[in-house]
Amino acid sequence: MSDTSSQFTYPKLHNAMWPGLVGKGDDKDQEPPISLERMLELTAAAEVDGQKFEGVDYFLFHPHTDPDASEDELKRIADLIASHGLVVGSLVAPIWPGTVGDSAMGDDEQQEKFLTSIRKACRIAKVFNDIGIRKGGVIRVDSAESGVDKWREDPTAGTARIVDTFRKATEIAAEHGERLAAEGEICWAGMHSWKDMLDTLEGVGMPESFGFQADQAHTYLYLMGYNAPEHALLQEGYSQDDFDAAYTKLTDKLRPWTIDFHVAQNDGTVLGAGSHDKTGRHCLANDPNGKLDITATAGYWLDNAADRGIQHICWDGCMFPNDVLETPATWNTILDAMIQVRNAHGWN
Repeated sequence: MSDTSSQFTYPKLHNAMWPGLVGKGDDKDQEPPISLERMLELTAAAEVDGQKFEGVDYFLFHPHTDPDASEDELKRIADLIASHGLVVGSLVAPIWPGTVGDSAMGDDEQQEKFLTSIRKACRIAKVFNDIGIRKGGVIRVDSAESGVDKWREDPTAGTARIVDTFRKATEIAAEHGERLAAEGEICWAGMHSWKDMLDTLEGVGMPESFGFQADQAHTYLYLMGYNAPEHALLQEGYSQDDFDAAYTKLTDKLRPWTIDFHVAQNDGTVLGAGSHDKTGRHCLANDPNGKLDITATAGYWLDNAADRGIQHICWDGCMFPNDVLETPATWNTILDAMIQVRNAHGWN
């Protein structure tokens, strides 16, 4: 375990609630969702040498949250979170088909659904802000266009449509004092490689309100060019020197846009469930097959993080099996990894 006696108080250490939901469901071979109440209990119980999680990042959809929940219901949720000594940070808008939203690359009706999900997320954010349970963080989005096949039919038009949707969404968010962060994953069209993600960020061109959410597991697959071999920065069998050069290039391009950060581990493979058909495999921090030195690579992303408004970091363990999520040692291992990141790269 790490030494928690750090002089740094930032970034705050948050746990994500959506691993209890993403990839879960009632379909064949899916595990049932884990309730918000249980995810909070597991989070609050974690402790490493007196250090605990300080907040949660939160998905705004069923069964954890009705995106149309009344203010009274949202206050109940806020009280529940506060009862565990936690605050709320970044929020995940319900942008996907089957939730509130639809593809950012779609027709006018689909685009309007996407924008509606942003309006709903901003409403909830304001309630949490006004209550005082939330004092910072972003609203997370992606293109909600699962897979790249349709995008490849006309990449220029596809990216232009995604950019148009993101601009309109950003204008809505900015009116509410919120920032949107697009999480680059290989499963989302127009965001499926570092180069395509950069093209989208630059196309939106609103860095004060629209930025990048870097996830260590997902961005590792950017290096490998999994869904865009032409943009690969590494090849199998790479050396440490090769890795360092590639990671420097990757982060030099995307770090200036990075306004939210997920600590994670990846074993170099993809994992999918439900609508997330292919995405970076999240592994435990101490997975023997992990490809990343979590602490070292986090430093590339967190350089000058405070200047970009980052106040917390979050662990993302999407699609961990339920038995892993229900194991207390899982959360202590994760918390320990995050403490090491803060000890190495934190600030006051």
